[in-house]
Amino acid sequence: MGVDMPDSAPRITAKVFELPLKYTWKISRNASDVKPNVLVFLSCQGITGIGEAAPNIRYEESAESTLAFIEKARPLLESADLKQYAHLGQEILDLGPGQTAAKAALDIALLDWNARAMGVPLYRLWGLAPARTPLTSYSIGIDELPVMQKKVSEARDFRVLKIKVGTDRDREIIEAVREVTDVPLRVDANEGWKDKHLALENIQWLAGKGVEFIEQPMPAAQFEDYVWLKGRSPLPLIADESVKGLEDIGGLSEGFHGINIKIMKSGGLQQAHHMISLARAHRLKVMLGCMVETSVAISAAAALTPLVDYADLDGHLLIAQDPFRGIGIKNGRIILNDLPGHGAVER
Repeated sequence: MGVDMPDSAPRITAKVFELPLKYTWKISRNASDVKPNVLVFLSCQGITGIGEAAPNIRYEESAESTLAFIEKARPLLESADLKQYAHLGQEILDLGPGQTAAKAALDIALLDWNARAMGVPLYRLWGLAPARTPLTSYSIGIDELPVMQKKVSEARDFRVLKIKVGTDRDREIIEAVREVTDVPLRVDANEGWKDKHLALENIQWLAGKGVEFIEQPMPAAQFEDYVWLKGRSPLPLIADESVKGLEDIGGLSEGFHGINIKIMKSGGLQQAHHMISLARAHRLKVMLGCMVETSVAISAAAALTPLVDYADLDGHLLIAQDPFRGIGIKNGRIILNDLPGHGAVER
């Protein structure tokens, strides 16, 4: 993979961005006010591709471990022919286990560089039609009920909302949300319901509240309980924590109706694309989700949304001041731009 001209060799830089959030982001297992993400800049031949990592403590990731992996990948990338992105993407994955957010940042930067070099939007690399993007949900984190109602009111431009639950007051939360909106809801328990009978009881109640589906109601380790629950649930079950990468998809259809693919968990756009294809082979519905991310990672993931059933790409909207701008959202639908690469640019 050597580059012919030494003066055109790729160069990588990485920087930690502390991202203050609009509200404390709270789910069933943790809460945070600031997210430390890592931006990667891959430069070669006068072109710079930008990638982003949103490390997740659940997967033993941090800004420090992300930077360490990027340093580990530096010799590979800085001696590579960036145009061989399929081979290079696999070599990045093979550098070691875990650290999928770091791998995702490198893969995003790599594909962004290639699309910019070709002068085309990233979705053109996949041969996709930008008009086929789905609606995206807007996520409402757990909070005091009046604050959650305020968040819902602020999200009035969205045609579907994702409500975080997994507490001892879940029904109060949903009733409070229903007082201020009648849009369809997607409910995400983030493994918060530990018992299959409680999960079924909650789902049966939610089925009468205008809910489309339930995301990860129980811990991922309870797969046999998911098999039991799928046979009884009146609403579709979508796997999130139960699926991280390509290797996790086989057999999931026994316990779930669909999966949530996140670029930060898959290890990049190329792996996410493979996961979408494999999920289809197993007749699973596909949602493309995100962590709290800037418009860099969100815009990169959005390039794949014409392939999926559902989107939950709102992580950039949870940040108090996104340092980039990228995709648009109109009437709740993702609008891809026509700029080369993923189209995210610094403000």
